[in-house]
Amino acid sequence: MPEIVKVAMADLKVARDPAVLITIGLGSCIGIALYDPVVKVGGLAHIMLPTSKRVAGGNGSNPMKYADTGIEITLKKMVAMSAVKRRITAKIAGGAHMFSCAKETSSFLKIGENNAAAVKEKLAQEGVKLLSSDTGKDYGRTVELHTKDGSYVIKTVAKGSKVI
Repeated sequence: MPEIVKVAMADLKVARDPAVLITIGLGSCIGIALYDPVVKVGGLAHIMLPTSKRVAGGNGSNPMKYADTGIEITLKKMVAMSAVKRRITAKIAGGAHMFSCAKETSSFLKIGENNAAAVKEKLAQEGVKLLSSDTGKDYGRTVELHTKDGSYVIKTVAKGSKVI
């Protein structure tokens, strides 16, 4: 029976098979699943904002809250558990547009879209291949990363479940 590892908002966890890493309540947030298939080590980060750079004082109070620093920390923790960075791949979910406003032209209001773009950019900078994504739309998601095989299960209230 795999260990269930819960990942809170603005948090990340890394685990080796057998484990299932789970995070709930992804609205505009992004769940970033990273996986090394050889050693079966997975990491799941629940990020809230695109970058720590705009925060006064650098990384802010919690570096796991941001795409740039959260991905870096997850990769370092995975490598510390024998993962090899060049083998690590990614799958992402979330980044929904949860709030409808009359003036949706402001990029500030497109938090989910900005998060998804920042995650993709950071993964590319780190040389991590993005295998699949389920982002955008207007509904929340709960995700599970299975370290047995790297499957990423996305569950929604209105749309059911799927594996990417």
